[in-house]
Amino acid sequence: MRRNALVFVALTVAVLAMLASGKYLDKSRGGQLRLIGDIKGVAAPDFTLLTLDGQKVKLSDYRGKAVLLNFWATWCPPCKVEMPWFVDLQKQYSRDGLVVLGVAMDDSEPAQIAKFATDLGVNYTVLLGTDKVSDDYGDVQYLPTTFFIGRNGAIVDKLTGLLDRKDIEDSVKKALATDPGGPLRPLTVQQNQAKAQPRTIPPQPPTPGDTSR
Repeated sequence: MRRNALVFVALTVAVLAMLASGKYLDKSRGGQLRLIGDIKGVAAPDFTLLTLDGQKVKLSDYRGKAVLLNFWATWCPPCKVEMPWFVDLQKQYSRDGLVVLGVAMDDSEPAQIAKFATDLGVNYTVLLGTDKVSDDYGDVQYLPTTFFIGRNGAIVDKLTGLLDRKDIEDSVKKALATDPGGPLRPLTVQQNQAKAQPRTIPPQPPTPGDTSR
């Protein structure tokens, strides 16, 4: 009986270790590591996406600049609140090297997305999102989600949900202050577990039938 109990404990510990590893790293549909957990200092996954008029944009083309990468959708009310802030930030910091990229994650036609962006006075590049780019960036499920990428291509910060404009601007300043030749932190289980600093995520509505809250 004692031996069986020890085996059970060992199996439990092993399962918990596997779950802990999965919290910080996961596999995308393409088999690549995607961003989970503490991602500061990790290289932002490169991508090639289409603009609303069919031009190709590659993230790595902006190496040397700071990038505000915002995942949004036309049906997302908080996104509509943030977008004028991004317009202002693009105006204010573009000379310092800021590039704002908006990734539209809905199924609307490009023409509809373009009208939506025009009505809001968007002055930055809007890209058409894909399942792959969502997977590569940790399976973007909550909108808006914004990544701030330094001049060396490393992620400086990630903000989820509608926050204060000051929080966004502070993260922009951090990205602008980075060294273009700064080191990149490899995305590994050990580093993510050792340095994990989870952010507060806005509360989500309870799932029907969920009595745990």
